[in-house]
Amino acid sequence: MLRNAFIAGVHGTASGCMSNSSCLSLQAEAARGAIADSELKPSDIDGVICAYSLTEPHLMLSSWFAEYFGLKPQTCFSIQAGGASAAIMVMQAAMMVSNKACRNILVVCGDNRLSGLSRDGAVAALAQVGHPDFERPYGMSIPAAYALVAKRYMHEYNVTSEHLDGISVAMRKHASRTPGAHKMDPITLDDVAESPLISSPLRLLHCSLISDNAAAMVITSQTSENSAKSPVAIVGSGQAHTHEHIIAAPSLTNFGCQQSAAIAFSDAGISHDHIDFVEIYDSFSITLLVELESMGFFPRGEAGQAALEGTLDIGGSLPCNTHGGLLSHGHSGAAGGMFHFVEAVNQLRNERNDHQVKNPQMALVHGDGGILSAHCSIVLART
Repeated sequence: MLRNAFIAGVHGTASGCMSNSSCLSLQAEAARGAIADSELKPSDIDGVICAYSLTEPHLMLSSWFAEYFGLKPQTCFSIQAGGASAAIMVMQAAMMVSNKACRNILVVCGDNRLSGLSRDGAVAALAQVGHPDFERPYGMSIPAAYALVAKRYMHEYNVTSEHLDGISVAMRKHASRTPGAHKMDPITLDDVAESPLISSPLRLLHCSLISDNAAAMVITSQTSENSAKSPVAIVGSGQAHTHEHIIAAPSLTNFGCQQSAAIAFSDAGISHDHIDFVEIYDSFSITLLVELESMGFFPRGEAGQAALEGTLDIGGSLPCNTHGGLLSHGHSGAAGGMFHFVEAVNQLRNERNDHQVKNPQMALVHGDGGILSAHCSIVLART
């Protein structure tokens, strides 16, 4: 179990088209903000963990970032696990500070995929997710793989297109109340249903955005009694990895998020009833629906209807992705998952003003990478 691991500072840049920014400049902006929020100095940082970049790929991106930012940490490395990267970075940092390998670790990720990567470049970069022999030659794409999941899940559990539409509308409602979100204009069920078809049954508004942004956190083993902001404790974590390519998935309806969340709950010594809100990776509307149900927050086939009924709204019984998630707040890669943590910390600190979950004590943050392949779940608690 994790002991003495806290999130002392967080910061996220605005999301959208930042045409005058680069991957490293966005990450530096996020890092400066997170360090300032932690009330530490850059010289206090003795560990750096980065993710990866598609626009500025580098074998040692964390070392490059540390050099760019002016840090000389005793520990420095990168993690590459797709959309699960941010959660795994947090889990790794928490274990390191808990075991006194470092005192203050900066975790940072970001990219300028919207302004810094052409359409062809993006297709070529993301095609590597598909199996080189059995998927890529036949035109398998990431949306097509998630569409396979959607088709099967809808068939088995009587999920409808309107249920998927409701997920997208709920996320946009949250984004409309979040400064810096990429898309803030409200959408309706009809807007989603009439958006262009990408890979049946998934339409454009069922898909996450492509954005420029970055987010960072400072994870520490020490808390200051004089701090104006209460640190957020990392009290449970778990991972599960069932496959990499969709052709090797043991199921199209059951995924590793079920195991990773169960491990995190057990690690924290809690149950679902202790969770006040959730921040869950939502690369597609079907991703969020499947994971909410697989992790046990709703019975199979009921998360979509819950979204339509307002259950995932800020005043609902399970507020979800209260910043708008990848579907509406923004998605640049690993940083998309990091923003789920930034939002969770803001909520647990009661800093969201007119879009605040009422008196939250605990949150679950979950990231997944690949085609529902890599899963990492983290339980956060207010101190």
